[in-house]
Amino acid sequence: MSDHTNAAGLDIPVQKKGRTISVKRILTILVFIAPTLFFYGFYNVFAIGKTIYFSFLDWNGIMSEGWAGWDNWVRLVHDPNVWNALKNNLILMVTSICIQLPGALILALLINSRLKGVRIYKALWFLPVLLSTSATGILWNLMYDPNFGLLQAVLRGIGKGNLVKGWLGEPAYALPCVLIVICWTFIPFYMILLKAGLTNVPGELMESAKLDGASSWQCFWNVTFPLLLPTIRTAALLNIVGSLKYFDLIWIMTGGGPSGASELVATYLYKQGIQGWNMGYASAIASFLFLFCGTFAIVYYGATSAFGEIGGERSRKSGRRKTG
Repeated sequence: MSDHTNAAGLDIPVQKKGRTISVKRILTILVFIAPTLFFYGFYNVFAIGKTIYFSFLDWNGIMSEGWAGWDNWVRLVHDPNVWNALKNNLILMVTSICIQLPGALILALLINSRLKGVRIYKALWFLPVLLSTSATGILWNLMYDPNFGLLQAVLRGIGKGNLVKGWLGEPAYALPCVLIVICWTFIPFYMILLKAGLTNVPGELMESAKLDGASSWQCFWNVTFPLLLPTIRTAALLNIVGSLKYFDLIWIMTGGGPSGASELVATYLYKQGIQGWNMGYASAIASFLFLFCGTFAIVYYGATSAFGEIGGERSRKSGRRKTG
């Protein structure tokens, strides 16, 4: 603690890690962030707590029949629809990571290069993000239409009319077709995220590698990619959590059908709670999804902590070279 004090108690410096912060400054900060903390606490922390509480009730959304104990959770464990939906969520997660992130990285490298007309490419590739989910779902439903859809017209035009199907109406094709749309929608988002990461790659390192005779691939693999690992790690985390709680596009395009082939946990939750008036059981599903996502995210972040350290260490070395 510093020797400097004030009788009013508002200007007493707080010594922490070599920095002195006055109590008055701390109070000022708290006043400004109090509204955000209030709304976050009410709409997130409090809401999550209430959802977990409701999962132990026999509740239809309006009236409660009383305490149900663990009945909703036991039903969840024995419900095959929940595990089928979770399996589809995991398929969505793996597909998204394996397609969206590599595709986004390729596009980010392209728009980071000196290609002619790169600004036009940026606008075109980012266009899917600008469309609302409803518009995207309706657009692709029309494209997949078995009678008048663009995909069917193309197949007939190239003499492959025998491949024409009701893509969204067949269990074997419904989920893959929607996964294509999801990847098309979110690749541009991760493209922008990775493009921002590329701006942190020091040009001096690239120039040094080229002077040492490194090829473009060697420059990417040994310089760019390691420095990009923290950004890729964050993008993958967003991808994982988003895939596990995804809802909107699946609901618009297939409603979880046919026969549960494209059902996700969130769509099944909606059917149970909103359509089936079984809010107690829906709350149990929501709580399970929250706990599963949280646990998965924590394990993932701990398991990939080395990736962040690699990028940070290389950035620090680069900074020391600049200042040296």
